[in-house]
Amino acid sequence: MQKKYHIKKGDIVIVNTGEYKGQQGRVLDIDRKSSRAIVEGVNMVSKHAKPDAQNPQGGIIKKEAPVHISNLNPVDPSSGEATRIGRQPDKNEKLVRYSKKSGEEIK
Repeated sequence: MQKKYHIKKGDIVIVNTGEYKGQQGRVLDIDRKSSRAIVEGVNMVSKHAKPDAQNPQGGIIKKEAPVHISNLNPVDPSSGEATRIGRQPDKNEKLVRYSKKSGEEIK
């Protein structure tokens, strides 16, 4: 059984703590084994790369490193602030995520 998290791939999240506190970005990928997510533009690291077909020059490449899921909060669609997530059934009895701050559905 897979772990269920408060964020999904494609969500816009805000970082609550650490060096990148307050920054927002889109979730690019989630690693369920280590409970970490890669967020666009957050936790950038420099990686030394040898020349290859995709990068014929090689050199130093900046890329995102994973951030622990507990340090991320989804952004409320209406106010743009961090919020918590709840789940409730919609008209078709399917569970949907909603913002606990504004009550709006999160897509």
